[in-house]
Amino acid sequence: MGALYTCLGAALVVSVVLSLGFGSESLQPAGVVEVLRERLLHARPGPDDVYDTIVWDLRAPRVLLAAVVGAGLAVAGAAMQTLVRNPLADPYLLGVSAGAGVGATAVIAFGVLGSLGAWALSAGALVGALTAAVLVFGISIAQGGLTPLRLVLTGVVMSSAFSSISSFLVFVGNEPRATESVLFWLLGSLAGATWAQLLPPVVAVVLATAAALALHGWLDALTTGDDTAAAVGVPVRAVRVGLFVLTSVLVGILVAVSGGIGFVGLVVPHLARLVVGAGHRVMVPVAALAGAVFLVWVDVVARTVVSPQEIPLSVVTGLVGAPVFLLLLGRRRYRFGGEA
Repeated sequence: MGALYTCLGAALVVSVVLSLGFGSESLQPAGVVEVLRERLLHARPGPDDVYDTIVWDLRAPRVLLAAVVGAGLAVAGAAMQTLVRNPLADPYLLGVSAGAGVGATAVIAFGVLGSLGAWALSAGALVGALTAAVLVFGISIAQGGLTPLRLVLTGVVMSSAFSSISSFLVFVGNEPRATESVLFWLLGSLAGATWAQLLPPVVAVVLATAAALALHGWLDALTTGDDTAAAVGVPVRAVRVGLFVLTSVLVGILVAVSGGIGFVGLVVPHLARLVVGAGHRVMVPVAALAGAVFLVWVDVVARTVVSPQEIPLSVVTGLVGAPVFLLLLGRRRYRFGGEA
C-alpha cells in the first residue's frame, strides 16, 4: 500500500507544478519551477517578476485550494456514504450546499454582510451551510433520531426548500446580474482564490481526515448495519452524531470557499473502494489524494478550454464523473457495505 500512497503523492506534486503553467497566459515549466524554487528555498521573488506574480500570487493559491477542496470533498463523501449507508450519498446530501446557496444569494443579491468585504460571500455561505446542518439535525432528532433513512429524507426535503428560498431571493433582489452570479457560484469556482483563504479548509480537511482514520474500525463496522456495529461494541448513536457534525462543518467550510462542486464526493470514494477495498484506514487517504489530483486537473480544464472565460467546475466534474460512475456500477466485483 505504501507504493500506492507514493504514486498518488507524486502524482499530486507533479499535477500541482504542471497546472501552474496553464491559464490564459501559458508559462514554461522551467520558469514555474524557478519561481517555486526561489520562493520555497529563499523566500524572495524569482528573477522574473511577471512569472513570480502569475505563479505565486495568482495561480498557486488557486491550485492548492483545488487540491485541498478535492481532498476534502472525497473524505466528506466517504463519511457521508458511511453515515447514511447509501452508495448514492454525496457531501451535499444533508442540505448543506443548498443552505450555503441561500447565504451566498443573500450576499450577492442584497449585499448582506457587505462590511466583511472580500470575505462576505464566504461568510454568508458558511452561515447558511451551518444553519442548514443545524436544522436538519434538529428535525431528525425531533422526529426520532439520526437514522440513515430519516437523514436522507430530511436532507433531500430541506435541500429543495433552501433551493426555493435562493430562487425567491434572486427573484425579489435588485441586482440585475444576481441570477448569473448565483448560478456560477452554485456550480463551483475557485476564481479569486487567495493565500488567506487556504488556512480554514486546510485545517478542516486535516482534522476530518485524522478523525476518520482514528475511528476507522468503528466506521467499518457501521457500514454493515447498526445492529452488527452495536454487537461489536460500537457506540452507534455517538458515532453517527460525530459523523454528522464532522461532515457538516467540513462541507460548510469547503462550500464557503469554492461553491458547490458536484460528483467529486460521490465518485472518488467509490473509485478508491474499487482499488483498495472498503476499509476506511486505507480507503480514506487514497480517496483524499485521488480527489486532490482530480480537482486540480478539473480546474485546469475549467480555466483553459474557453480561455479567457471560465467554465463552472461542476460542469466539468459532471461530464467526467457521470460516465466514470456508470462504469463503476458495471463492475461485477464492486460492492458497497457488503452489497453489490
